[in-house]
Amino acid sequence: MQLISDLAEKYAERFTSSQDELLNHIYEQTLKHHPHAHMLSSSVQGKLLAFISAMMQPEYILEIGTFTGYSALCLATGLKKDGELHTIELRNADALIAEENFKISKDAEKLFLHRGNAIDIIPTLSYKWDLIFIDADKTGYIDYYELLLPRLSENGIIIADNVLFHGEVLGEEIAGKNARAIHAFNEHVANDSRTEQVLLTMRDGLMLIKKTR
Repeated sequence: MQLISDLAEKYAERFTSSQDELLNHIYEQTLKHHPHAHMLSSSVQGKLLAFISAMMQPEYILEIGTFTGYSALCLATGLKKDGELHTIELRNADALIAEENFKISKDAEKLFLHRGNAIDIIPTLSYKWDLIFIDADKTGYIDYYELLLPRLSENGIIIADNVLFHGEVLGEEIAGKNARAIHAFNEHVANDSRTEQVLLTMRDGLMLIKKTR
């Protein structure tokens, strides 16, 4: 199900500040050449990630699901001078593409790419995360959330992507495995007294989560 019309997407792009040359290159190359280009964040969503990061000026960012590195580079734009962004990618082919994209970034020294299963890697990273972006296997969202919430800084934010999952979560009966997993995640967060959240109907849905004060 297409939730946002192409006209609305194009209108939003028209009135959203343009991205820099490297981000635009990665965005265009992914759309043209990657067989799963639909997994790429939209340019407007990328700008939102960059905006949030710039406002927060995080010291430590974690991304689960690197893909071709576009969203990581958007998030990295707001890092503090000595900050670090760690990103985890399961698929080696995508990790190789992201690695090459990171090498030509001005933030290359701040970017750390980890290959493998996020469930195994997350416990090895002993940081307090200021900003977390979850955009990986949908059946793992609850596990990632529970692993990371204790490691979220007091003013930190978790951003979860695809929380509308192509509109499949909107029906009375949810059939697909991934859609059921996303709906379960949305309910899990909504029922968690430790956090509060807002679900944005941008593209395929973004949920912003922070600790309850």
